[in-house]
Amino acid sequence: KLIGLEAVKTEVRLLTNLVRVENMRRERKLPVVDRSLHLVFVGNPGTGKTTVARLLARFYKVLKVVSKGHLVETVRSGLVAGYVGQTATKVNKACDDAKGGILFVDEAYALVTDSDQDFGAEAVATLLKRMEDDRDDLIVIVAGYPEPMLKFLDSNPGLRSRFSKTIDFPDYTDDELMAIFESIGTEHHCSLDAGAKAAVKAYFAGQERGPTFGNGRLARNLHGARIGLLEAGHQLEQGGLAATLRAHHAQYLAGAHLEVH
Repeated sequence: KLIGLEAVKTEVRLLTNLVRVENMRRERKLPVVDRSLHLVFVGNPGTGKTTVARLLARFYKVLKVVSKGHLVETVRSGLVAGYVGQTATKVNKACDDAKGGILFVDEAYALVTDSDQDFGAEAVATLLKRMEDDRDDLIVIVAGYPEPMLKFLDSNPGLRSRFSKTIDFPDYTDDELMAIFESIGTEHHCSLDAGAKAAVKAYFAGQERGPTFGNGRLARNLHGARIGLLEAGHQLEQGGLAATLRAHHAQYLAGAHLEVH
């Protein structure tokens, strides 16, 4: 279950519903407009971009847009080489691995630099060719921060025509972060009392929002820290030291308890 992301969910429903309509038209031998399914995801880290891309790959397999429905994740280092002739090889391998599913290029704006000695432009050109050649069984999603992605799309005349749709992933609200935190805790049989919940909410509310804001990763990292401390406390209870351990840790742990089943 995806918490929040209501606007993103709406966009995904529109995409999949359109594909369903197109499939029905094909079955009835009606004309279908040839359009690009490649996407741009923009948003700060931890806003669910990779998760949604993975779900889309599965949806598209069910809808017979792609044959396998898997997701291959990559970044600049997976596409750009340091020597002449190697970049195209890396891009083609990534596309070959992703064929039948989705190639997800995170921080795609890093492919384009101002250096004449950089091979990022070659990577983009090779990627564009593969997107056209394999358009019947390969979808590419490029993702990154909003402003740098705008510059990326303007860096090559062919990019905007290939990526006809952009989906914006907003930062999570404090309530959504709390819901994510509690959902992760439930999966690990770990819960908070009322006082600790208030402390966690205050922690999220006190975080500075900006390009480096962790969003869902912040909630996961906080839970990971909690689990580590609680497991240590659970082990120390045999020696009667759990209370001492709790007294030396963050406020949000004050009312936490670990349920072991």
